[in-house]
Amino acid sequence: MVGIVDYGMGNLLSVYNAFDYLGEDVIVCKHPEDLQAVDRIVIPGVGAFKDCINLLRSSGFSDALNEEVIMKAKPTLGICLGMQVMAKKSHEFGEHLGLGWFEGEVIKINVENTGLKLPNIGWSEIEIRSDNPLFNNIPNRSDFYLVHSFYMSCENSNDVVAAYEYGGKLITASVLKNNIFATQFHPEKSQDHGLKLLSNFINWNP
Repeated sequence: MVGIVDYGMGNLLSVYNAFDYLGEDVIVCKHPEDLQAVDRIVIPGVGAFKDCINLLRSSGFSDALNEEVIMKAKPTLGICLGMQVMAKKSHEFGEHLGLGWFEGEVIKINVENTGLKLPNIGWSEIEIRSDNPLFNNIPNRSDFYLVHSFYMSCENSNDVVAAYEYGGKLITASVLKNNIFATQFHPEKSQDHGLKLLSNFINWNP
């Protein structure tokens, strides 16, 4: 069973509907203790890092997630802001500490002298940089849907399993470490390739 963390931010319905479409048992976890009953965890999110981490902590979800994800090693998927909050800290509207699951910092995409705008909204070609089961049967350089101005800059390049180019710079698109997988793009909005990725997550045994 997949549990989607409801901490007050994020488009839960589209994520829920995607897993439901795939025939997976899925519930929305409104309370930290709900995470104990699920086998897999999804952390969605849309908005600002500061609000996200504050809500996770004030609701008790941050402690529960550390127990279920880090201690019990349940397969976990972060999406968009749900990925960024896994970093050590963010520089979005100040400096804010994150969950610290990845050695990295969330920084703003540099579009200076490129003529590009932020946020980057739309489809981008994703370069799959690592052979792993979460991208099984997804062709390299497939298009995925993104909406963001900040991204996770990782200290360990081995954590980055997919990236894309924006303004001549490589932007982290997906990270993986042990039982934790996360995407800057929205698989639930990325049509067939996104559904395939979610299906791979359902069957993933890290």
